[in-house]
Amino acid sequence: MESPSRVIAALSSLAAVLLIAGCTIGPGATGSQATSNPSSGPGQSTDDSDDVEGTLLDDGRMFAVVTWGSSTCVPQVDTVSAEGQTVSVTLVEPESEGDGEKACTADLASRASIGALPEGVDPTKDVTLQVTYGDVVDDVDLDGDPSFTGTPGSSTEYTPSAGWFDDGSLVLLTWGSSSCAPVVENLEGSGASGTATFATDDDQVCTMDMAPRATILEFGEDAVDDDAFTLTLVGGGLDGTVEVRG
Repeated sequence: MESPSRVIAALSSLAAVLLIAGCTIGPGATGSQATSNPSSGPGQSTDDSDDVEGTLLDDGRMFAVVTWGSSTCVPQVDTVSAEGQTVSVTLVEPESEGDGEKACTADLASRASIGALPEGVDPTKDVTLQVTYGDVVDDVDLDGDPSFTGTPGSSTEYTPSAGWFDDGSLVLLTWGSSSCAPVVENLEGSGASGTATFATDDDQVCTMDMAPRATILEFGEDAVDDDAFTLTLVGGGLDGTVEVRG
């Protein structure tokens, strides 16, 4: 089965389509919060720049591909297709808002690119993401979760979700204005629980859309229990709890 689709450049346009068409999700990408490190990018050789990780999100409807590079230039999901449980994903550099190439900060950070699993993929079973990003080609094996009740291609419920992509590191998926991504003020955790506190700015002007936003939270290796973990969200209009999968 093959269901390729191209990312819509503006997340606001994506959100409008989702709302009008019964909230069926298509591939997309959004920014992420991450820790800065030395400069790199796709095709450049450092210890981390060619690494690719991933996780399943939104109750099995969506996925995140995690790469390392400039924190201000998060790759976009360009095309997605599937054959059985193997999903081919192509990432591209974000489009510039004007003429010429987009300016990127010279840091090395983990970034999460969000996309939708094609219809027919079963998230309760193991999934392989075959990721192509410039000169980097890598397979990411994701464990299926029998507790997933979402079906790829079905309507999202717009609730936060999270999945581990490495020891102590997770991708948090939230929904809201594409122009007002969550900003982490404080992160703490140990054992089976953690708390992420987000900035709240009542005077901030945000677009009136409903878009997926990816935030990377890194507690540190061996700092928390990856098998059973409850994340509490505080502030930023995100108050609640999330059971982290993966």
